[in-house]
Amino acid sequence: MKISIATDHGAFDLKNKVKSYLESIGHEVIDFGCFSDESVDYPPIIAKAASAVSIGRCERGIVFCGSGIGASIVANKINGIRCALVYAPELVRLSREHNNANMIALGGRFTDFDTAKELIDIFLNTEFQGGRHLRRVEQIMELEKFL
Repeated sequence: MKISIATDHGAFDLKNKVKSYLESIGHEVIDFGCFSDESVDYPPIIAKAASAVSIGRCERGIVFCGSGIGASIVANKINGIRCALVYAPELVRLSREHNNANMIALGGRFTDFDTAKELIDIFLNTEFQGGRHLRRVEQIMELEKFL
């Protein structure tokens, strides 16, 4: 799977560990930055990773910031993105099964690497259930027409 990733300085170390992990299990990673732990404005960086998923360059995306909140907000501003801020396995599973999330956001200051790996594995291996959930996802996506 081709996966986009991006972060701000607050989760720089976690992003790099996740990138290495994803590559070690056979995924292609496109890293949109940032590329150091120096303070940066994250919206343009996160938007690039989300855009890559939106246009189909990447199948899924993982974004980070200190809390994960800002990264998820930015990603969800991009048409076609359903980014869930996750911190527990059940939330990741539900984000995929019920919402067909194509991105997740993790908080670098609140998520240790072992937890991140567990959450990412669930994100990459859980299928969308469709059915009644498809109708709801379609309704969510219709809202983009009003932007």
